[in-house]
Amino acid sequence: MADKPNALLIKRYASRRLYNTETSDYVTLEDIAGFIRDGREVQIVDLKSGDDLTRQYLLQIIAEHESRGESVLPVDVLTDLVRSYMSGNVSVVPQFLQASFDMLRDGQSKMVENMTSINPIAKMPGMEAVQAQQEAFMKAITGGWSGMPNGASTSPQPETNTKPDESEDLDAIKKQLADLQNKLSKLK
Repeated sequence: MADKPNALLIKRYASRRLYNTETSDYVTLEDIAGFIRDGREVQIVDLKSGDDLTRQYLLQIIAEHESRGESVLPVDVLTDLVRSYMSGNVSVVPQFLQASFDMLRDGQSKMVENMTSINPIAKMPGMEAVQAQQEAFMKAITGGWSGMPNGASTSPQPETNTKPDESEDLDAIKKQLADLQNKLSKLK
């Protein structure tokens, strides 16, 4: 079992109850989903064997949200995931998904960073409270998922004059994603 640095350790007991080692209390899958939405890394291990069960529980959280109608993954994506597991060949789907999410996270982080560094309104007194309200609103709308490190959010920022290289960066990211999708389509 490889420990993730700074990960919240959850232990699963033989009774299948999940125990938060930080707060010394039992937690539910919904609690774990909340930790993740709040930006925490989570590691779930079997108390007796020490096996890492994190993937199993994360998939269970996704399945429960999907079954409640909180669909995030399109059917085509789910179908491709099933095919990637059933093909028996080495699949590029996991690497593609990881690269796609990394690009999305990096692009969002860069956009937020650029918006706050060039936005003079962001430096006005009281704007921190407005930004906190915007972030809370966006968190409520998106179910808390930002997928961004260091607490950055995707909250909307006031219109500003953007630098020309920002739109070029966005275009480059879109092109990279389209290229990856084309490559994946050719592999089918």
